Amino acid sequence: MKAVSPLPLPLARVQVSGRRLAIDFLSVEDETAVRLAAERDDPVRFVVEAIEIGARVLDREQTGANAEFVRAEFEKTARELDAAFVERARAVAERLDEKVDEVFGPEHGHVTKALARHFGDESSTAVQHRVRAVLGEVSAQMREDLRKQLSADDDANPLAVFQRTHLAATRQIAGEQSEHLRAMSARLEAMRVEIAQLRSEREKLTEIAAVQDKGTAKGRSYEEAVAEALQTIATARGDDCDAVGDVRGEGGRKGDVVVAIDACAGPARGKIVFEAKSSKLSKNEALAELDGALETRAADYAVLVVSGDAKLPARTHPLREFNGDKLFVTFDPEDGSTLALEVAYALARARVLMARAADDGLDVAALRAELERAQGAMEDVRRIKSQLTNATTSIEDARKIIDLMAASVRGHLATIERLLADAGNPRDA
Repeated sequence: MKAVSPLPLPLARVQVSGRRLAIDFLSVEDETAVRLAAERDDPVRFVVEAIEIGARVLDREQTGANAEFVRAEFEKTARELDAAFVERARAVAERLDEKVDEVFGPEHGHVTKALARHFGDESSTAVQHRVRAVLGEVSAQMREDLRKQLSADDDANPLAVFQRTHLAATRQIAGEQSEHLRAMSARLEAMRVEIAQLRSEREKLTEIAAVQDKGTAKGRSYEEAVAEALQTIATARGDDCDAVGDVRGEGGRKGDVVVAIDACAGPARGKIVFEAKSSKLSKNEALAELDGALETRAADYAVLVVSGDAKLPARTHPLREFNGDKLFVTFDPEDGSTLALEVAYALARARVLMARAADDGLDVAALRAELERAQGAMEDVRRIKSQLTNATTSIEDARKIIDLMAASVRGHLATIERLLADAGNPRDA
Protein backbone atom coordinates (compact mmCIF):
# COMPACT_ATOMS: atom_id res chain seq x y z
CA MET A 1 0.00 0.00 0.00
CA LYS A 2 1.36 3.39 -0.94
CA ALA A 3 1.39 5.94 1.80
CA VAL A 4 -0.15 9.21 1.07
CA SER A 5 1.44 12.20 2.69
CA PRO A 6 -1.22 14.28 4.24
CA LEU A 7 -1.49 17.78 2.95
CA PRO A 8 -2.51 20.64 5.13
CA LEU A 9 -6.38 20.96 5.13
CA PRO A 10 -6.26 24.67 4.25
CA LEU A 11 -4.73 23.65 0.93
CA ALA A 12 -7.94 21.71 0.03
CA ARG A 13 -10.09 23.48 -2.52
CA VAL A 14 -13.75 22.67 -3.43
CA GLN A 15 -15.18 24.12 -6.59
CA VAL A 16 -18.78 23.74 -7.98
CA SER A 17 -19.18 24.39 -11.69
CA GLY A 18 -22.62 23.68 -13.21
CA ARG A 19 -23.39 20.01 -12.58
CA ARG A 20 -19.82 19.22 -11.57
CA LEU A 21 -18.10 19.22 -8.15
CA ALA A 22 -14.27 19.53 -8.13
CA ILE A 23 -12.12 18.92 -5.00
CA ASP A 24 -8.42 19.66 -5.01
CA PHE A 25 -5.85 18.77 -2.41
CA LEU A 26 -8.38 16.93 -0.18
CA SER A 27 -6.97 14.54 2.45
CA VAL A 28 -9.17 12.20 4.50
CA GLU A 29 -7.80 10.54 7.63
CA ASP A 30 -10.88 8.44 8.50
CA GLU A 31 -9.69 4.93 9.31
CA THR A 32 -12.64 3.15 7.67
CA ALA A 33 -12.41 5.24 4.50
CA VAL A 34 -8.65 4.61 4.25
CA ARG A 35 -9.11 0.85 4.74
CA LEU A 36 -11.91 0.53 2.16
CA ALA A 37 -10.02 2.63 -0.40
CA ALA A 38 -6.94 0.43 0.09
CA GLU A 39 -9.02 -2.71 -0.54
CA ARG A 40 -10.44 -1.44 -3.82
CA ASP A 41 -8.76 -1.82 -7.12
CA ASP A 42 -9.95 1.63 -8.16
CA PRO A 43 -9.56 4.04 -5.23
CA VAL A 44 -10.78 6.96 -7.32
CA ARG A 45 -14.07 5.19 -8.10
CA PHE A 46 -14.44 4.37 -4.41
CA VAL A 47 -13.96 8.02 -3.42
CA VAL A 48 -16.58 9.13 -5.94
CA GLU A 49 -19.12 6.53 -4.70
CA ALA A 50 -18.42 7.43 -1.06
CA ILE A 51 -19.05 11.12 -1.77
CA GLU A 52 -22.26 10.35 -3.74
CA ILE A 53 -23.62 8.00 -1.08
CA GLY A 54 -22.75 10.37 1.74
CA ALA A 55 -24.39 13.25 -0.10
CA ARG A 56 -27.64 11.26 -0.46
CA VAL A 57 -27.58 10.28 3.22
CA LEU A 58 -27.05 13.91 4.26
CA ASP A 59 -29.88 15.00 1.98
CA ARG A 60 -32.30 12.45 3.53
CA GLU A 61 -31.28 13.46 7.03
CA GLN A 62 -31.87 17.11 6.19
CA THR A 63 -35.29 16.26 4.69
CA GLY A 64 -36.29 14.22 7.76
CA ALA A 65 -35.25 17.07 10.04
CA ASN A 66 -37.41 19.48 8.04
CA ALA A 67 -40.40 17.03 8.14
CA GLU A 68 -40.12 16.68 11.92
CA PHE A 69 -40.07 20.43 12.27
CA VAL A 70 -43.14 20.83 10.08
CA ARG A 71 -44.99 18.07 11.98
CA ALA A 72 -44.24 19.66 15.32
CA GLU A 73 -45.44 23.07 14.09
CA PHE A 74 -48.61 21.53 12.62
CA GLU A 75 -49.47 19.71 15.85
CA LYS A 76 -48.95 22.87 17.83
CA THR A 77 -51.21 24.85 15.52
CA ALA A 78 -53.86 22.05 15.54
CA ARG A 79 -53.96 22.07 19.33
CA GLU A 80 -54.45 25.80 19.40
CA LEU A 81 -57.20 25.64 16.74
CA ASP A 82 -58.93 22.77 18.53
CA ALA A 83 -59.02 24.69 21.81
CA ALA A 84 -60.36 27.78 20.06
CA PHE A 85 -63.01 25.75 18.17
CA VAL A 86 -64.21 24.02 21.35
CA GLU A 87 -64.57 27.36 23.11
CA ARG A 88 -66.42 28.87 20.15
CA ALA A 89 -68.71 25.82 19.82
CA ARG A 90 -69.59 26.00 23.50
CA ALA A 91 -70.56 29.64 23.17
CA VAL A 92 -72.65 28.97 20.04
CA ALA A 93 -74.42 25.99 21.69
CA GLU A 94 -75.32 28.08 24.75
CA ARG A 95 -76.68 30.85 22.53
CA LEU A 96 -78.62 28.32 20.41
CA ASP A 97 -80.17 26.71 23.50
CA GLU A 98 -81.37 30.12 24.62
CA LYS A 99 -82.97 30.87 21.24
CA VAL A 100 -84.59 27.41 20.94
CA ASP A 101 -86.06 27.71 24.43
CA GLU A 102 -87.31 31.18 23.59
CA VAL A 103 -89.06 29.96 20.41
CA PHE A 104 -90.09 26.37 21.23
CA GLY A 105 -90.25 26.42 25.02
CA PRO A 106 -93.09 24.24 26.43
CA GLU A 107 -94.56 27.09 28.48
CA HIS A 108 -93.46 30.45 27.12
CA GLY A 109 -92.24 29.65 23.57
CA HIS A 110 -93.58 31.74 20.74
CA VAL A 111 -94.45 28.67 18.61
CA THR A 112 -96.12 26.91 21.54
CA LYS A 113 -98.32 29.91 22.20
CA ALA A 114 -99.26 30.20 18.51
CA LEU A 115 -100.14 26.50 18.26
CA ALA A 116 -102.26 26.70 21.41
CA ARG A 117 -104.07 29.73 20.04
CA HIS A 118 -104.86 28.12 16.65
CA PHE A 119 -105.21 24.41 17.52
CA GLY A 120 -105.99 24.20 21.25
CA ASP A 121 -109.33 22.71 22.32
CA GLU A 122 -109.92 25.62 24.72
CA SER A 123 -109.66 28.18 21.91
CA SER A 124 -112.92 29.01 20.14
CA THR A 125 -111.01 30.15 17.10
CA ALA A 126 -109.05 26.87 16.78
CA VAL A 127 -108.59 25.60 13.21
CA GLN A 128 -110.16 22.19 13.83
CA HIS A 129 -113.35 23.78 15.14
CA ARG A 130 -113.60 25.94 12.06
CA VAL A 131 -112.80 23.03 9.73
CA ARG A 132 -115.41 20.85 11.47
CA ALA A 133 -118.09 23.48 11.07
CA VAL A 134 -117.22 24.06 7.41
CA LEU A 135 -117.21 20.31 6.67
CA GLY A 136 -120.60 19.90 8.32
CA GLU A 137 -122.13 22.62 6.17
CA VAL A 138 -120.51 21.29 2.99
CA SER A 139 -121.59 17.69 3.72
CA ALA A 140 -125.20 18.71 4.29
CA GLN A 141 -125.21 20.74 1.11
CA MET A 142 -123.59 17.90 -0.90
CA ARG A 143 -126.13 15.36 0.37
CA GLU A 144 -128.99 17.62 -0.58
CA ASP A 145 -127.54 18.32 -4.03
CA LEU A 146 -126.85 14.61 -4.63
CA ARG A 147 -130.38 13.65 -3.57
CA LYS A 148 -131.89 16.17 -5.94
CA GLN A 149 -129.60 15.10 -8.79
CA LEU A 150 -130.23 11.37 -8.41
CA SER A 151 -133.98 11.82 -8.05
CA ALA A 152 -134.24 13.91 -11.19
CA ASP A 153 -135.56 12.32 -14.37
CA ASP A 154 -133.59 14.35 -16.86
CA ASP A 155 -130.05 14.32 -18.25
CA ALA A 156 -128.79 16.04 -15.12
CA ASN A 157 -129.07 12.68 -13.38
CA PRO A 158 -126.02 10.56 -14.39
CA LEU A 159 -127.97 7.40 -13.50
CA ALA A 160 -130.99 8.18 -15.64
CA VAL A 161 -129.50 6.60 -18.78
CA PHE A 162 -128.36 3.58 -16.79
CA GLN A 163 -131.81 3.19 -15.23
CA ARG A 164 -133.55 3.37 -18.59
CA THR A 165 -131.04 0.92 -20.13
CA HIS A 166 -131.41 -1.44 -17.17
CA LEU A 167 -135.19 -1.41 -17.39
CA ALA A 168 -135.08 -2.10 -21.15
CA ALA A 169 -132.57 -4.94 -20.67
CA THR A 170 -134.68 -6.38 -17.85
CA ARG A 171 -137.79 -6.40 -20.04
CA GLN A 172 -135.84 -8.01 -22.91
CA ILE A 173 -134.33 -10.67 -20.63
CA ALA A 174 -137.75 -11.38 -19.14
CA GLY A 175 -139.18 -11.90 -22.63
CA GLU A 176 -136.29 -14.13 -23.70
CA GLN A 177 -136.51 -16.09 -20.48
CA SER A 178 -140.20 -16.70 -21.11
CA GLU A 179 -139.38 -17.97 -24.61
CA HIS A 180 -136.64 -20.22 -23.21
CA LEU A 181 -138.98 -21.55 -20.54
CA ARG A 182 -141.61 -22.35 -23.14
CA ALA A 183 -139.01 -24.07 -25.34
CA MET A 184 -137.63 -25.95 -22.35
CA SER A 185 -141.11 -27.04 -21.35
CA ALA A 186 -141.67 -28.39 -24.84
CA ARG A 187 -138.32 -30.19 -24.78
CA LEU A 188 -139.06 -31.61 -21.33
CA GLU A 189 -142.39 -32.88 -22.56
CA ALA A 190 -140.69 -34.51 -25.56
CA MET A 191 -138.07 -36.01 -23.25
CA ARG A 192 -140.79 -37.36 -20.97
CA VAL A 193 -142.39 -39.06 -23.93
CA GLU A 194 -139.03 -40.41 -25.10
CA ILE A 195 -138.15 -41.60 -21.59
CA ALA A 196 -141.50 -43.33 -21.34
CA GLN A 197 -140.82 -45.05 -24.66
CA LEU A 198 -137.33 -46.07 -23.57
CA ARG A 199 -138.69 -47.33 -20.27
CA SER A 200 -141.27 -49.38 -22.12
CA GLU A 201 -138.60 -50.78 -24.43
CA ARG A 202 -136.35 -51.56 -21.49
CA GLU A 203 -139.17 -53.38 -19.74
CA LYS A 204 -139.77 -55.36 -22.90
CA LEU A 205 -136.08 -56.20 -23.18
CA THR A 206 -136.04 -57.19 -19.52
CA GLU A 207 -138.99 -59.47 -20.07
CA ILE A 208 -137.32 -60.96 -23.12
CA ALA A 209 -134.08 -61.47 -21.17
CA ALA A 210 -136.05 -63.11 -18.36
CA VAL A 211 -137.69 -65.41 -20.84
CA GLN A 212 -134.35 -66.21 -22.40
CA ASP A 213 -132.88 -66.96 -18.98
CA LYS A 214 -135.68 -69.38 -18.29
CA GLY A 215 -136.02 -70.95 -21.75
CA THR A 216 -133.77 -72.83 -24.11
CA ALA A 217 -132.98 -69.66 -26.03
CA LYS A 218 -130.54 -68.57 -23.29
CA GLY A 219 -127.11 -67.78 -24.81
CA ARG A 220 -128.33 -68.88 -28.22
CA SER A 221 -126.31 -66.29 -30.19
CA TYR A 222 -123.09 -67.22 -28.39
CA GLU A 223 -123.91 -70.92 -28.70
CA GLU A 224 -124.39 -70.52 -32.44
CA ALA A 225 -121.02 -68.72 -32.76
CA VAL A 226 -119.29 -71.54 -30.87
CA ALA A 227 -121.03 -74.18 -32.99
CA GLU A 228 -120.00 -72.40 -36.20
CA ALA A 229 -116.34 -72.19 -35.10
CA LEU A 230 -116.31 -75.85 -34.03
CA GLN A 231 -117.88 -76.86 -37.36
CA THR A 232 -114.96 -75.24 -39.20
CA ILE A 233 -112.38 -76.92 -36.95
CA ALA A 234 -114.04 -80.35 -37.14
CA THR A 235 -114.46 -80.28 -40.92
CA ALA A 236 -110.72 -79.67 -41.38
CA ARG A 237 -109.99 -82.82 -39.34
CA GLY A 238 -112.61 -85.16 -40.84
CA ASP A 239 -114.79 -85.06 -37.73
CA ASP A 240 -118.54 -84.75 -37.59
CA CYS A 241 -119.93 -81.74 -35.67
CA ASP A 242 -123.58 -81.41 -34.60
CA ALA A 243 -125.30 -78.57 -32.72
CA VAL A 244 -127.56 -80.42 -30.28
CA GLY A 245 -128.64 -77.63 -27.96
CA ASP A 246 -132.30 -78.10 -28.93
CA VAL A 247 -132.10 -81.90 -29.16
CA ARG A 248 -133.00 -83.81 -26.03
CA GLY A 249 -130.50 -86.45 -24.97
CA GLU A 250 -130.55 -89.11 -22.31
CA GLY A 251 -132.06 -87.25 -19.38
CA GLY A 252 -132.03 -83.67 -20.66
CA ARG A 253 -130.64 -81.11 -23.07
CA LYS A 254 -127.21 -80.51 -21.52
CA GLY A 255 -124.41 -80.12 -24.03
CA ASP A 256 -124.61 -77.75 -26.99
CA VAL A 257 -122.23 -79.24 -29.60
CA VAL A 258 -121.16 -82.88 -30.04
CA VAL A 259 -118.12 -83.79 -32.14
CA ALA A 260 -117.76 -87.38 -33.39
CA ILE A 261 -114.09 -88.06 -34.11
CA ASP A 262 -113.37 -89.40 -37.64
CA ALA A 263 -117.11 -89.87 -38.17
CA CYS A 264 -116.88 -88.45 -41.69
CA ALA A 265 -114.98 -91.52 -42.88
CA GLY A 266 -116.64 -94.24 -40.84
CA PRO A 267 -117.69 -95.14 -37.33
CA ALA A 268 -116.79 -92.54 -34.70
CA ARG A 269 -113.69 -93.26 -32.64
CA GLY A 270 -114.97 -91.14 -29.74
CA LYS A 271 -117.15 -88.17 -28.82
CA ILE A 272 -116.46 -84.73 -27.44
CA VAL A 273 -119.24 -82.56 -26.02
CA PHE A 274 -118.92 -78.77 -25.86
CA GLU A 275 -121.00 -76.67 -23.47
CA ALA A 276 -121.17 -72.95 -24.42
CA LYS A 277 -122.02 -70.55 -21.58
CA SER A 278 -122.47 -66.79 -21.81
CA SER A 279 -122.90 -66.50 -18.03
CA LYS A 280 -120.39 -67.14 -15.25
CA LEU A 281 -120.58 -70.35 -13.21
CA SER A 282 -118.77 -71.45 -10.11
CA LYS A 283 -116.21 -74.21 -10.44
CA ASN A 284 -118.48 -76.83 -8.90
CA GLU A 285 -121.41 -75.73 -11.07
CA ALA A 286 -119.24 -75.85 -14.20
CA LEU A 287 -117.93 -79.33 -13.41
CA ALA A 288 -121.46 -80.54 -12.63
CA GLU A 289 -122.65 -79.07 -15.94
CA LEU A 290 -119.89 -80.92 -17.83
CA ASP A 291 -120.59 -84.18 -15.99
CA GLY A 292 -124.25 -83.86 -16.97
CA ALA A 293 -123.25 -83.16 -20.60
CA LEU A 294 -121.01 -86.26 -20.65
CA GLU A 295 -123.84 -88.40 -19.39
CA THR A 296 -126.54 -86.81 -21.54
CA ARG A 297 -124.55 -87.00 -24.80
CA ALA A 298 -122.69 -90.27 -24.01
CA ALA A 299 -119.40 -88.45 -24.73
CA ASP A 300 -115.85 -89.30 -23.75
CA TYR A 301 -114.65 -85.73 -23.06
CA ALA A 302 -116.40 -82.45 -22.16
CA VAL A 303 -115.26 -78.86 -22.80
CA LEU A 304 -116.77 -75.70 -21.22
CA VAL A 305 -116.52 -72.69 -23.59
CA VAL A 306 -116.95 -69.16 -22.17
CA SER A 307 -116.55 -65.77 -23.81
CA GLY A 308 -113.58 -64.48 -21.77
CA ASP A 309 -111.34 -64.91 -18.75
CA ALA A 310 -113.81 -62.95 -16.61
CA LYS A 311 -116.47 -65.63 -17.30
CA LEU A 312 -114.23 -68.50 -16.16
CA PRO A 313 -115.03 -70.02 -12.76
CA ALA A 314 -113.16 -68.39 -9.90
CA ARG A 315 -109.52 -69.45 -9.39
CA THR A 316 -109.39 -71.39 -12.67
CA HIS A 317 -107.41 -70.86 -15.85
CA PRO A 318 -108.14 -71.68 -19.50
CA LEU A 319 -106.87 -74.97 -20.98
CA ARG A 320 -106.63 -76.61 -17.53
CA GLU A 321 -108.01 -80.17 -17.36
CA PHE A 322 -110.14 -81.59 -14.57
CA ASN A 323 -110.50 -85.28 -13.76
CA GLY A 324 -108.86 -86.19 -17.05
CA ASP A 325 -112.06 -85.72 -19.07
CA LYS A 326 -113.07 -82.06 -18.64
CA LEU A 327 -111.57 -78.79 -19.81
CA PHE A 328 -112.28 -75.04 -19.61
CA VAL A 329 -111.47 -72.71 -22.55
CA THR A 330 -112.27 -69.13 -23.62
CA PHE A 331 -113.54 -68.10 -27.07
CA ASP A 332 -114.57 -64.57 -28.00
CA PRO A 333 -116.30 -64.42 -31.41
CA GLU A 334 -115.54 -60.69 -31.68
CA ASP A 335 -111.81 -61.32 -31.23
CA GLY A 336 -111.61 -63.05 -34.61
CA SER A 337 -109.21 -65.75 -33.37
CA THR A 338 -110.14 -69.41 -32.83
CA LEU A 339 -106.68 -70.41 -31.66
CA ALA A 340 -107.65 -71.19 -28.04
CA LEU A 341 -110.66 -73.18 -29.22
CA GLU A 342 -108.46 -75.08 -31.68
CA VAL A 343 -106.03 -76.00 -28.90
CA ALA A 344 -108.88 -77.15 -26.64
CA TYR A 345 -110.35 -79.17 -29.52
CA ALA A 346 -106.99 -80.79 -30.30
CA LEU A 347 -106.34 -81.55 -26.62
CA ALA A 348 -109.75 -83.12 -26.11
CA ARG A 349 -109.45 -85.10 -29.37
CA ALA A 350 -105.99 -86.36 -28.40
CA ARG A 351 -107.20 -87.37 -24.91
CA VAL A 352 -110.02 -89.42 -26.40
CA LEU A 353 -107.72 -91.12 -28.89
CA MET A 354 -105.01 -91.67 -26.27
CA ALA A 355 -107.54 -93.61 -24.21
CA ARG A 356 -107.75 -96.01 -27.16
CA ALA A 357 -104.00 -96.08 -27.77
CA ALA A 358 -103.63 -99.73 -26.91
CA ASP A 359 -105.85 -100.71 -29.86
CA ASP A 360 -104.62 -98.11 -32.35
CA GLY A 361 -100.85 -98.35 -31.83
CA LEU A 362 -100.63 -94.64 -30.99
CA ASP A 363 -97.31 -93.16 -29.77
CA VAL A 364 -98.72 -91.85 -26.51
CA ALA A 365 -95.45 -90.42 -25.19
CA ALA A 366 -94.81 -88.35 -28.31
CA LEU A 367 -98.42 -87.19 -28.40
CA ARG A 368 -98.37 -86.20 -24.71
CA ALA A 369 -95.12 -84.24 -25.17
CA GLU A 370 -96.53 -82.41 -28.17
CA LEU A 371 -99.71 -81.62 -26.26
CA GLU A 372 -97.68 -80.15 -23.41
CA ARG A 373 -95.73 -78.02 -25.88
CA ALA A 374 -98.97 -76.79 -27.44
CA GLN A 375 -100.36 -75.92 -24.02
CA GLY A 376 -97.17 -74.07 -23.07
CA ALA A 377 -97.18 -72.11 -26.31
CA MET A 378 -100.86 -71.27 -25.83
CA GLU A 379 -100.12 -70.06 -22.31
CA ASP A 380 -97.53 -67.69 -23.78
CA VAL A 381 -100.09 -66.48 -26.29
CA ARG A 382 -102.66 -65.90 -23.57
CA ARG A 383 -100.18 -64.06 -21.34
CA ILE A 384 -99.03 -61.77 -24.12
CA LYS A 385 -102.60 -61.12 -25.24
CA SER A 386 -103.41 -60.15 -21.67
CA GLN A 387 -100.47 -57.75 -21.70
CA LEU A 388 -101.62 -56.33 -25.02
CA THR A 389 -104.89 -55.18 -23.47
CA ASN A 390 -102.93 -52.79 -21.22
CA ALA A 391 -100.19 -51.84 -23.66
CA THR A 392 -100.18 -48.41 -25.29
CA THR A 393 -97.04 -48.73 -27.40
CA SER A 394 -95.42 -51.27 -29.73
CA ILE A 395 -98.79 -52.81 -30.51
CA GLU A 396 -97.85 -53.86 -34.03
CA ASP A 397 -94.64 -55.59 -32.90
CA ALA A 398 -96.52 -57.45 -30.20
CA ARG A 399 -99.15 -58.57 -32.70
CA LYS A 400 -96.41 -59.91 -34.97
CA ILE A 401 -95.05 -61.92 -32.03
CA ILE A 402 -98.56 -63.20 -31.35
CA ASP A 403 -98.94 -64.27 -34.98
CA LEU A 404 -95.61 -66.09 -34.85
CA MET A 405 -96.57 -67.86 -31.64
CA ALA A 406 -99.98 -68.71 -33.08
CA ALA A 407 -98.22 -70.23 -36.09
CA SER A 408 -96.06 -72.22 -33.68
CA VAL A 409 -99.16 -73.47 -31.88
CA ARG A 410 -100.75 -74.49 -35.17
CA GLY A 411 -97.50 -76.28 -36.05
CA HIS A 412 -97.78 -78.25 -32.84
CA LEU A 413 -101.40 -79.02 -33.65
CA ALA A 414 -100.39 -80.21 -37.13
CA THR A 415 -97.81 -82.50 -35.54
CA ILE A 416 -100.50 -83.85 -33.24
CA GLU A 417 -102.75 -84.54 -36.20
CA ARG A 418 -99.89 -86.27 -38.02
CA LEU A 419 -99.17 -88.47 -35.00
CA LEU A 420 -102.81 -89.35 -34.76
CA ALA A 421 -102.97 -90.07 -38.50
CA ASP A 422 -99.88 -92.30 -38.32
CA ALA A 423 -101.38 -94.38 -35.56
CA GLY A 424 -103.02 -97.64 -36.53
CA ASN A 425 -106.71 -97.33 -37.45
CA PRO A 426 -108.95 -100.28 -36.48
CA ARG A 427 -110.95 -99.80 -39.68
CA ASP A 428 -107.80 -100.16 -41.82
CA ALA A 429 -106.86 -103.35 -40.01
